[in-house]
Amino acid sequence: MRAAIHELKYRNLRAIAPTLAAYLGAYALENGALADFVVPVPLHPQRERRRGYNQAELLARELGYAQGTPAAVSSLKRTGGGASQVRTGNMSERRRNVADAFTCMDASFSGKRILLVDDVCTTGATLEACAVALRAAGASDVYGLTVAREV
Repeated sequence: MRAAIHELKYRNLRAIAPTLAAYLGAYALENGALADFVVPVPLHPQRERRRGYNQAELLARELGYAQGTPAAVSSLKRTGGGASQVRTGNMSERRRNVADAFTCMDASFSGKRILLVDDVCTTGATLEACAVALRAAGASDVYGLTVAREV
């Protein structure tokens, strides 16, 4: 799984996104993580420009398509926290790095269940910060779903 994520994230192998999204979809179905919208964790705009795409967005689009659930790929914005989480040390540093880094202005999320998608969860700080923004926009439930968890 590590190799697959690295190929997607760092080697531009976008064609692997549907396969990884199928794993996400199967897990979500098995665990009752039903949602009204699928939302990717956004990259910092500079990082997305450098990479040329957001791997979480590719996964969210594929997952949404497979489940018949709208992928709201522009609803959550990264407005701060430019330092890469990979380069931060411990959990408290990661939490500080992403505190108030995300904004959601989508009024259609009010009372809705959101499936928040990313490629990897290390400490959960990014997913938490995104969930705070989604809940502030009125989401009733936010489920975090990642392809892998770093252990």
